[in-house]
Amino acid sequence: MARLRRDAFLDLSPFRASPAFTRMWIGSTLAGLGGQLTVVAVMLHMFALTGSTFAVAMIAVAGLVPMILAGLYGGMLADAFDRRRVALLAASVTFASTAGLAVLAWNGVESVWWLYALTMVNSAANSIVMAARQSIIPRLLPRELLPAASALGGITMGLMVMGGPALAGVLVALTGYAWTYSIDVLLMLANFAGLWALPAIRPEGEIVRPGLASLRDGWRFLRRASNIRLQFLLDIVAMTFGQPIALFPALGAVLLGGGPITTGLLTAAIAAGAFLSSVFSGPVARVRRHGLGIERAIIGYGIAIGVFGATLVLGAAGAFATGPVDERHPNVVVIALSMLALAAAGACDNVSSIFRNTMVQAAVPDAMRGRLQGIFIVVVAGGPRVGALYAGTLATVAALWVPPLLGGVAIIGIVALAARLSPRFRQYDAEHPEP
Repeated sequence: MARLRRDAFLDLSPFRASPAFTRMWIGSTLAGLGGQLTVVAVMLHMFALTGSTFAVAMIAVAGLVPMILAGLYGGMLADAFDRRRVALLAASVTFASTAGLAVLAWNGVESVWWLYALTMVNSAANSIVMAARQSIIPRLLPRELLPAASALGGITMGLMVMGGPALAGVLVALTGYAWTYSIDVLLMLANFAGLWALPAIRPEGEIVRPGLASLRDGWRFLRRASNIRLQFLLDIVAMTFGQPIALFPALGAVLLGGGPITTGLLTAAIAAGAFLSSVFSGPVARVRRHGLGIERAIIGYGIAIGVFGATLVLGAAGAFATGPVDERHPNVVVIALSMLALAAAGACDNVSSIFRNTMVQAAVPDAMRGRLQGIFIVVVAGGPRVGALYAGTLATVAALWVPPLLGGVAIIGIVALAARLSPRFRQYDAEHPEP
């Protein structure tokens, strides 16, 4: 019985198997937490300078294209050069851009355009770091530990999203923008330490220099790799129709009440679900049918998003409300139900991510891994932005509950149909990975 209880929890074997992975994980976790401080501080800083919500929203839009281009190019760099060196050089650019924000804030000479420019540089450099770092992991661990390593990545993400924004708000309120940026700069030093301690990691197999030829090779590989291609498409479907974060401010202000506090609680619920699913990821790491696992996890995500939409219908109908609902008078019961649905969605998304990460790392040849990781980053980062457009547009012409309710149904139907039409994907075996 004690063994069964232990097996239900997160597998820490990657830490025991590879001190190099442990150092890199600690460094990336601390740097990711610091990165969240800067992301939130820049948004607050922009609003303080402009008083414009649109100017704040444009931070993400401005960084999208540089992030996509850098992710693709960073993947090519990781397939052509020492991945440790690529990650260190890109991390140096991230460090410099954040240090630039701190210097400007300390001297009181910050401006809207400097915030945009340095944020774009930061976003692009981070994409390269992520592509290089993810392609390093399979060289540090045996294949059977890759699911556990991906689950540890879920712990990192949960800590970042739950702790980073809240800590950023406190730091900005108590110390100001300059100290908040400076703390991120200090936390980045842990990332350098973790990367610096790695051995040289040159890609194996045929090396193609970065450029159009390398990009064409990656595209040709993806056209042949039906399992990898389908998991990318399924993730895009989930993020397009099931990304409700853009609705949260309006939900707090109008439908559920509670204002910014409700917005923060709904956001934290998603991260809490991801965190808890990683904590109890022992059984997940032992699943061999990763394609089937992705299908079921994303369908579970669609169900959870649909249930979230249904809770919003209850809110719109005034269910459980004891009086007027506004920023000072929240509908506590419906908010709690919504948080439970979003936590389930976060858990399902994280389980899907564990399987998807492992499939890319195990099934893609080392010489092609960087480029596929670059595409993976583009999918993961670009999908939510498309989802925000879908949710915002549909909520504007219909109602706030329509995008998640309709989106959940769309996810379930599209994913079930696509997986059924691809039996090779559903039969994917982690013991015999095939792209």
